[in-house]
Amino acid sequence: MSSECASPARTETSRKTTLKDSPRDSSTLLGMTRTAARDSLTEEFLRYLAVERNASRRTLKAYRQALEAFRAESKIPWKKCTADDFRAHLFMVMKREQARSYVRLQFSALRTFYRFLADRKKLGRDPVRELQLPKIDKKLPLVLTRGQIEELLAAPLKVDKQNAAPGWMPLRDVAIMELFYSSGLRLSELAALSVADVDLYTESVRVFGKGRKERECPIGFPALEAIQRYRAAANVHSGPLFINKARKRISTRSIWLVLKRYLRHTSIPISISPHKLRHSFATHMLDRGADLRSVQALLGHASLSTTQIYTHVTVERLKKAYADAHPRA
Repeated sequence: MSSECASPARTETSRKTTLKDSPRDSSTLLGMTRTAARDSLTEEFLRYLAVERNASRRTLKAYRQALEAFRAESKIPWKKCTADDFRAHLFMVMKREQARSYVRLQFSALRTFYRFLADRKKLGRDPVRELQLPKIDKKLPLVLTRGQIEELLAAPLKVDKQNAAPGWMPLRDVAIMELFYSSGLRLSELAALSVADVDLYTESVRVFGKGRKERECPIGFPALEAIQRYRAAANVHSGPLFINKARKRISTRSIWLVLKRYLRHTSIPISISPHKLRHSFATHMLDRGADLRSVQALLGHASLSTTQIYTHVTVERLKKAYADAHPRA
């Protein structure tokens, strides 16, 4: 008998078929199960972050994980949760010996979620605000000296080129590191640059930072010159600014490896990351008299308090210089 002529009883039975009995529909049913299992308030909140707040994928992933981690421990509806429920969750997270920065990120997601519930769902009370979170141990960022920066920037043209690498690759590597130090960009911002984002006439680069916020960053002459030499050698006239040997946009991981490779050929005694070039940029700007607000704008920090850590670095460097140089220090 064909499926069109099946009896009502057989049709009803087929609706109750399990996933393993119906391979053709298993993915559809599994998707429905997962969708149903997800919390509707969580999904609405994440849509709000993505659409109205223009949150990055990384932020959305971190916030989802934070909310789902709490939900895995507590089945109490969001609107009925109390401060004690979140204290118990905090205790469990701390018991796992997670870094304090990670703990605060988890609860930052929960706090933002409850602000959303208060604004959109008229929730009268925010239980997360009642919590006392562990303070982060403030560590001053390590920065390179200007001499170490010069040594690192010179390394690509002194190190033997890898056999399989195109001839223009050392010039690309110089341009990448020059631009990092010249503009203080984040790793993700630098990797995302296109040729059209660099304006030779205004000597600046257009950057889309966190939350897709646009800013203009000035570029020094050595970085501009390095970019021009690399582009001419690699025949890069449009599309991604920095490419790999397959002529695709370079990945953030590849940039990490570039820096790691050249570090081995310097006398720099510490492990460094692209972010340490950003730290060095900010600290050296303040050392030379730049005001804090300008450095905040160049770095793309939303809050001045984030930038203020570099003032502490500068003060520590001044204290060391004083102790080393003053005869009665």
